[in-house]
Amino acid sequence: MDASETRRLAKRIGSVPYLNSAPLTYGMESETEFLLPSQLAKRLRAGEFDAGLVSLTEVLHHDLYDILDGVAVASDGPVKSVFIAHKKPLTDTEVIHCDTASLCSVNLLKVILAHHGLSPRLEPFGDYARAAGQDAVLLIGNPGIEFLRQPHEHKILDLGQAWQDVTGLPFVFAVWAIRRDCSDPALGQKLLRIKRDGQAHLDEIIANHNEFDVELRSAYLREHIRFDLGEPEKQGIAEFVRRLRAVSTDPVFDPRFTSAG
Repeated sequence: MDASETRRLAKRIGSVPYLNSAPLTYGMESETEFLLPSQLAKRLRAGEFDAGLVSLTEVLHHDLYDILDGVAVASDGPVKSVFIAHKKPLTDTEVIHCDTASLCSVNLLKVILAHHGLSPRLEPFGDYARAAGQDAVLLIGNPGIEFLRQPHEHKILDLGQAWQDVTGLPFVFAVWAIRRDCSDPALGQKLLRIKRDGQAHLDEIIANHNEFDVELRSAYLREHIRFDLGEPEKQGIAEFVRRLRAVSTDPVFDPRFTSAG
């Protein structure tokens, strides 16, 4: 990728400031705009980016995007960075405070609760400094990982594991969403190239990233996060669509995939 191509691409993509995005933005960090998932989705929806590494829910609720085939932030079991921390059994929990930075995580929580016949009230929550004082809280991303590293009295329900227990399928948390009005047909190829570069340099990313410690980075990026979007992940998306329609009052669109060919 030459310098002019890099500059053109950099103006059009956004990602999230979490460790799990690092292999998908490798070599593009200084040119990519990093935003919290909800903020990124809002700006992508407004047309400020051509592509964004956004939550699956953004794509399902807004019929504006194609999903780039072959790339995802997914899990097939415990994800470690999306979980409910709860002090009482969930069957006795009346309120769960939810980090609304990722609506995909909130919607996954709704699906899991519905499967178990539970209906606690979900309230917005954004102050991680107060997380340890909450009876039940949904935490995500790097701040969620940091919570697990600190002393706490909570039991942990990992939503990646909970989804696999219910469905036997992987769960896709985020995808490269490309706006259908994007003027660059080669954008998908570029994003796939970045993914391949990131995977080829995973040892370097793990060694040099400045978040957490090297052991955690290695376990997280090698064992808990999957970066491929293949048939098992698409089956997981299809099952999530089916279950989300049962709990959502908003339209849920069928996903459309695009191949970078």
